[in-house]
Amino acid sequence: MDEYTPAEVVEATGFSLDTLRYYEREGLVGPIERTPGGRRRYRQSDVAWLDLIKCLRDTGMPIADLKRYCVLSQDASTLVERLALLEAHDRVVQADIDRLRERQSRLHEKMDWYREQLG
Repeated sequence: MDEYTPAEVVEATGFSLDTLRYYEREGLVGPIERTPGGRRRYRQSDVAWLDLIKCLRDTGMPIADLKRYCVLSQDASTLVERLALLEAHDRVVQADIDRLRERQSRLHEKMDWYREQLG
């Protein structure tokens, strides 16, 4: 299937209709084709792109960086810059993971203490 309605894209990506419209306005996706009646018509490539955007957003990439990545992605000569942007984001994600693991370790210590008490 290569054509998707907005409702099908919502189901496929987990984004709301408002988010899809916002991302289109902000230049994070699109331009999205329209039917002769003016309804949005998404392509498989749009859905794949939105999946990447979701991954980046879910890992905490700021909108400003997403916008920069989207602009860079429109120019085939920007591979080095795109890679650098993703590598910088990966370092932030790794730091977040490390912090969460430290907190999880503390949580496990406390759970172990309770288990000992219940004994």
